[in-house]
Amino acid sequence: MKVLKFGGSSLADAVRYLRVTEICMTTHQTEGAAVVLSAPKGVTNALSLLCEQAAQGDDFQPLFQKLTDTVQGIANELNQTLDNFAHQDVSAFIETRLTTLKQQLEGIKLLGCAPDNVAAGILSVGEYISVNLFSAILQSKGVTNQIIDPVEYVLAHGDYLDSIADVALSKARFSEVQSDGSQLLIMPGFVAVNEEGEKVTLGRNGSDYSAAILAACISAQCCEIWTDVDGVYNADPNQVEGAVLLDKLTYQEAMELSYFGAKVLHPKTIGPIAQHHIPCLIRNTLNPAAPGTLISDEASEKWTSVKGISQLDDVTMFNVAGPGLKGMVGMASRVFGVMSNANISISLITQSSSEYSISFCILEKDAQRALHLLEDAFALELQNQLLDPIEVRNKLAIVTLVGDGMRQTKGLAARFFAALSQARVNNVAIAQGSSERSISTVVEAEKAKKAVRVIHQNFFSNRHTIDVFLIGSGNVGTELLSQIARQQPTLLNRNIQVRVYGIANSRKLLLNTHGIDVNSDWQSELNRADEAMTLGRLKAFVNENCLVNPVIVDCTSHEAIASQYVDMMEQGFHVVTPNKKANTDSMAYYRKLRKTTQTTNRQYFYETTVGAGLPVIDNLQKLFAAGDVLHQFEGILSGSLSYVFGKLEEGMTLSQATAAAKENGYTEPDPRDDLSGMDVARKLLIMAREAGLSLELADIDIESVLPEGFAEGASIDEFMEKLPELDNGFNERVEAAKNNDCVLRYIGSIEGDKCKVTIQAVPLSHPLAAVKDGENALAISSDYYQPIPYVIRGYGAGGTVTAAGVFADILRTMPWKQAAL
Repeated sequence: MKVLKFGGSSLADAVRYLRVTEICMTTHQTEGAAVVLSAPKGVTNALSLLCEQAAQGDDFQPLFQKLTDTVQGIANELNQTLDNFAHQDVSAFIETRLTTLKQQLEGIKLLGCAPDNVAAGILSVGEYISVNLFSAILQSKGVTNQIIDPVEYVLAHGDYLDSIADVALSKARFSEVQSDGSQLLIMPGFVAVNEEGEKVTLGRNGSDYSAAILAACISAQCCEIWTDVDGVYNADPNQVEGAVLLDKLTYQEAMELSYFGAKVLHPKTIGPIAQHHIPCLIRNTLNPAAPGTLISDEASEKWTSVKGISQLDDVTMFNVAGPGLKGMVGMASRVFGVMSNANISISLITQSSSEYSISFCILEKDAQRALHLLEDAFALELQNQLLDPIEVRNKLAIVTLVGDGMRQTKGLAARFFAALSQARVNNVAIAQGSSERSISTVVEAEKAKKAVRVIHQNFFSNRHTIDVFLIGSGNVGTELLSQIARQQPTLLNRNIQVRVYGIANSRKLLLNTHGIDVNSDWQSELNRADEAMTLGRLKAFVNENCLVNPVIVDCTSHEAIASQYVDMMEQGFHVVTPNKKANTDSMAYYRKLRKTTQTTNRQYFYETTVGAGLPVIDNLQKLFAAGDVLHQFEGILSGSLSYVFGKLEEGMTLSQATAAAKENGYTEPDPRDDLSGMDVARKLLIMAREAGLSLELADIDIESVLPEGFAEGASIDEFMEKLPELDNGFNERVEAAKNNDCVLRYIGSIEGDKCKVTIQAVPLSHPLAAVKDGENALAISSDYYQPIPYVIRGYGAGGTVTAAGVFADILRTMPWKQAAL
């Protein structure tokens, strides 16, 4: 015979009662069935709330009427659906139970409280209604059945509302129950009786526990717990995207997972089935064809190491410490004796090797009572300062990694804590059982969900996630989003998921908890957004959605954004940018940026600040990391000025070449930013600092394309109208260079500790003479590269190549990339 348990949404209405009936009848016809039922969905919560309302003297009639309508409504629906349904008998039973309930509520209202023994009877009303509905359905279908009242069979002890069954004594009582499969047995879950003959309840998930008790008492061949999920997942599928369904768990693994917060099964449920070696199958009422998860002595052949991750919320940690603990025999026993005598369950224990302190975790609801008890028990030690004041830390959670095969797998603890470090989750306390079946860490409650996600990603998924927040939706930013959209299928095939959660411009911020569809009209959504961009808002969004790998991508040229990079990294964001303002700020800020990347374990990538999509910075860093020393550098560092000076060579005037460069997207929105030479100077300064030179922007000699004060204060349009005034002067310089078989080029150079940016007439044989049309070229002479320099050349202007370089930097923030850096 099999025991089948149903509850929750499985018993929400008449249709679902009939679905449960079909499942049970199928099992009963082949193997015999005993069925344990919970109350109809929402009924137990309503009963609990009715007790509260009555105790507070509130009007409970509206809720009572809603409850009446719910249960009588199911009976009415069944009567309309089924022939020969004993509607009159069922309705009479419900009416009798509800009449008694109303009388009890009136009594509670007079008392001003709900005594636990009375509450136990009230809270179990739903289960008794449920089994009578179900029995009537079976009778209408001609199935012989018997309702078993647990009050007559299941003996328990403990609190009225959270009792523990004595399975051995209960099993003796079940000897008279006919369990040969000749009739279908039905038992209300959640209910038992104490030694005084009073009705008690079995606490949270009590109906699951009842099913396990019944299975043990009748020696069932299997206990099936039917829920609204396909089985046990390796993490909560409501919290972790990509949670994996487990095929098998051992009793010990299931116990560890359930004890530390897994919601499918309660630890009390596993006890009876494990003790009597009864297999337990977790199945889905809404998907009966799914195989479910088997809990037994049989280990999984698919998941041989780590099985799952659980999260226990609402935890408080106590730390009992002081010189009186050192070498004093029996102190630990006294601490835990206090908790035991108060019936307070301890979830986790750690003790320092110095014997100076003992830490343990309990549920938050017991924390205040536990503190008072400990202070009373150790009043003398506290008074004489043998113990420090007892430390209490609230708002914690326990995250646990579980698996029988963990003891045979090396490096699991290292991976576990490395994952937490990656997500910037601090360990408040750590515990590992001697069985090596689990590793637990205590973390801040607000970080628990993120911890579970990142651990799951590291142990169960090959997919790397990157959570992007883009600031700046101009030319480069828009192109970057287009590239991300085009690359999504390819990236997913490589197990990389780049999801854009936020887009901001100078006025507005668009956020989406599910990710912004970058293939859609996100510009219109951004225009309709009603939030302003602040770092605090982004941080709050990351915390609310427990994002694991958040990256801020700054595609602006604003100094105000660049000045926040240190704060961004300290708040847990990686930073990727083509914005040169941060790296060319003061030397003190430059050093602070580097120090922050080390102290925060965050990445700061800025490859596109020099050479756009060319790998300039990365190659420089690798050279100098390998001990190379820079002797000399010269190059064309501006794609826009490469384009402009190339067009001058072809016969265009300065104003014509600048207008063409602006139209093609090579220049900044204000071309003066390019023509002033400041953009090249910033790039040169970045390279100089990468080479180890401690220079400021003011130390660079800059020859501007524009005369000092030219069009100062004018708008962009006014500047472009005024620019032809410089054409004749430049035409003369171009012709003079041409007459000497030279061409004009805008060149940045470093020699020793001197940096300068100049307009030079270079011979046609010079390597930089051929660099034009938006190309960049860099020649590096060093210890390793002489007399022939190391040359990097390629296109360095335009939104497309810059966005591609930014995209490449974004991909470098993946965890496995971080580990390699």
